Amino acid sequence: MTETGFTPIHEQVSARAGAERMLMVISRLREFGILVALAAVVIVVSLVAPHFLSLDNFSEILLSVSLIAIAAVGETVVVLTRNVDLSVGSMVGLVAFVAGDLLKTHTLGVPGAIAAGCALGLGLGALNGLIVTVGRVPAIVATLGTLNVYRGFDFYLASGGQINAIDVPQAYLHIANTTVLEIPVLILCAAAAAAAVAYLLRHSRTGRSLYAIGSNPAAAETVGIPSQRLVFAAFALSGLLCGVAGVLWGSRFGTVDAFAADGLELEVVAAVVVGGVNIFGGSGTVFGAMLGAILLGTIGNALTLMRLSQFWLQAIDGAVILLAVAADAAIRGYVQRALKIGGRR
Repeated sequence: MTETGFTPIHEQVSARAGAERMLMVISRLREFGILVALAAVVIVVSLVAPHFLSLDNFSEILLSVSLIAIAAVGETVVVLTRNVDLSVGSMVGLVAFVAGDLLKTHTLGVPGAIAAGCALGLGLGALNGLIVTVGRVPAIVATLGTLNVYRGFDFYLASGGQINAIDVPQAYLHIANTTVLEIPVLILCAAAAAAAVAYLLRHSRTGRSLYAIGSNPAAAETVGIPSQRLVFAAFALSGLLCGVAGVLWGSRFGTVDAFAADGLELEVVAAVVVGGVNIFGGSGTVFGAMLGAILLGTIGNALTLMRLSQFWLQAIDGAVILLAVAADAAIRGYVQRALKIGGRR
């Protein structure tokens, strides 16, 4: 600090850069911690249920989390902007039913139904984005409302009925069972979505702007970042990936009703925050969210093998969300104090 009492600009920039490096280190430590927790779960459960270590079981775990992971990629982008999308489960369920109904009624073929499902997801996500950015409604309120609106529309379309596996072409059902180099397509789709968005966030100006919006929305606006447009795009991307997940959901399970993907939003949000994506925005990675989804999926699989009640899975999901949010708050407070101390030097 100078004798005039003002901190030179270069010192402020240096302090902020140091805080950003600190956040990056903490983020990596969070991801390393998830790997350690995952290894611990695998070791403990394998002692109780030896068949847990089988290749078929690991493949089943990855298949079970692949749809969650695809939705979690979009949720990660939304959370980075200091928002949240609680309607992901309803969007996945609605897309799954609409795509199945289009095939059941022979309105469209398989490629057309897939495209329509993805377009529907994009539209639903864009509507969320409009409510948040143009309507200036807090994201948690807006998406809590659309969660119920989209699910209600799903019930209206279903009218108590359901789509059965025999109602849709076998080519649609085969999508989820297809493998490439012995790797299921569902896992490849999740990996492709994660890789594409991770590259966008890490290597593009848009990705850096999304992080900046979450870190300091006012400062982002000041330097000319189009915050509202990027927040809208984040919700639209979340909807598009929910559309992809919805199409694949119908392909994997075959039978789809109005309750499809009910409660999926809790699993998606849990995967994101457990994976180290700061619920207050501005830090986190897609890789961490993927690790969070795999950790929670592994725990769920372990509880099933040990024949424990699914209540414990829901309780664990809720507990880890609380712990992750508490950890994010503590980390943010620590970094802000470090930034202030650095700025006064």
